[in-house]
Amino acid sequence: MIELQRTGFAERLTTAADAKRAMLAKFKPRPAVAAPLPIDRAALRMAELDRVRSERAAAKTAKQEASAQAAEAARLAEEEITAAALEAKRGERKERKALTKVEQKAKRDARYAARKARR
Repeated sequence: MIELQRTGFAERLTTAADAKRAMLAKFKPRPAVAAPLPIDRAALRMAELDRVRSERAAAKTAKQEASAQAAEAARLAEEEITAAALEAKRGERKERKALTKVEQKAKRDARYAARKARR
């Protein structure tokens, strides 16, 4: 193959040196593109932490409000049940009193009629 290309020793040495330089150039650091502004990772971390904390606080507040509303609804339902029971009890008492008054009047009228009948 060397005979076909007709390369001499000096040419092969320069080709090998060029190849070696190209291999070494791969390992050299390349100039990096600088960021437009330096990134403040601590500030980003604190901002993220604040965001997460505020979200958690909002969720906690919403949960507390929901439980307070549920407790209030349960209390109101309990009050309604107690009020309905009390109203039913009052109604029964009024009914008993009305019946008692009617019975007493009937007894009085019967006694009056018995007195009138005796005369």
